[in-house]
Amino acid sequence: MTSDKTEAQKGRHVALVIAGTAVFWVLASLIGGVLGISHRMLALFDLVALAGFIWAFWMIFQIWRARQDKQG
Repeated sequence: MTSDKTEAQKGRHVALVIAGTAVFWVLASLIGGVLGISHRMLALFDLVALAGFIWAFWMIFQIWRARQDKQG
C-alpha cells in the first residue's frame, strides 16, 4: 500500500512540474515579447522549459518502469 501512495505522490509531483513548466514557458515568452528581451534570452527560457519537460518525461518513465516491475 505504501508503494501505491509513493507512486501517486510522484505522479502528482510530475504533474505539478509539467504544469509549472508550461506556465513558466508561456509567461516568459509573453513577457519577453512585450519587454523586447533578446532572442538569446528567450532561447535560454526555451532551454530551461525543455529541461523541465525532459525531467518530467524521465520521471514518468521511472514510474512506468516501477509499475511494470511490480506487476511481474
